Amino acid sequence: MKAVRLYDALDLRVEEVDRPLSPPAGYVTIDVRAAGICGSDLHNYRTGQWISRHPSTAGHEFCGRVSALGEGVEGLAIGDLVAADSRFYCGQCEACRSGRTNICEHLGFVGEVCDGGFAEQAQLPARLVFKHEPSLDPAVAAMAEPLAVALHAVRRLNPPQGEAIILIGCGTIGGLCGLLLSHLHDGKLLFADLNDSRAEMVAGLCGPLSATRDCVMRWMQRGAQRPSRKASNFWTGAAPSLLWALVMGNWIWIPMSWSSARFPWLAATPLKTNSSTPSRCCQNCSPHFCNSARS
Repeated sequence: MKAVRLYDALDLRVEEVDRPLSPPAGYVTIDVRAAGICGSDLHNYRTGQWISRHPSTAGHEFCGRVSALGEGVEGLAIGDLVAADSRFYCGQCEACRSGRTNICEHLGFVGEVCDGGFAEQAQLPARLVFKHEPSLDPAVAAMAEPLAVALHAVRRLNPPQGEAIILIGCGTIGGLCGLLLSHLHDGKLLFADLNDSRAEMVAGLCGPLSATRDCVMRWMQRGAQRPSRKASNFWTGAAPSLLWALVMGNWIWIPMSWSSARFPWLAATPLKTNSSTPSRCCQNCSPHFCNSARS
């Protein structure tokens, strides 16, 4: 079968490899239907930061069909459509036994400590596999892991009803946070990103009560004049965006990795407002939102 294998930084090869043998006890074999490329995959390719085996098959955002079951696997059947968890936890340590698998004493990640989904087949412990509805498109099902990250962040923030939310960083996780909030929250959503077009795209997808950086700046300026005005906010990805998050009160930080969380303060460039005040301060937000941001 074909697999995408990482040998070292900047050394990625598509190769023919042997298919997995029959799965061991507690494992399943998955015929991969779709896999997503995470920002951490790109980072690892460029830097080799998390390469612990040479070569390794990366890919921790993927879905597929169960094609073989190891001894003792329950709750799954051959033919089931499934999505994979990205965290490879032991299930035996004190943290795992208490339900806190996220801080497993032996925690690793699919695609790092074991081969992942950038191949025609993958083998994983059954505990890392979750069934999904057959009607779900594979390209959507492969997004289950980043969607779970975004959903967890939204639940942790738990913003008060009607409160405005500023989402700083509109990559995959930030965009998914925005989409979830557009369905789960009734307050205004404001988006900021170092890439203006990306912020505008996400704001356009998240409905009429969404706006981009000019509205964010107006909101922040008004907040300085009116201390009672509050906003919860997310900070995802680029470290310079933390400058924004620190001044806004309640916030949730979703870093790409610890290395990306270094703070190049001198590289941070404050966003500037327009000198004029048009009836709509950006193309993708509603006049109602802009008017309310100025009020």
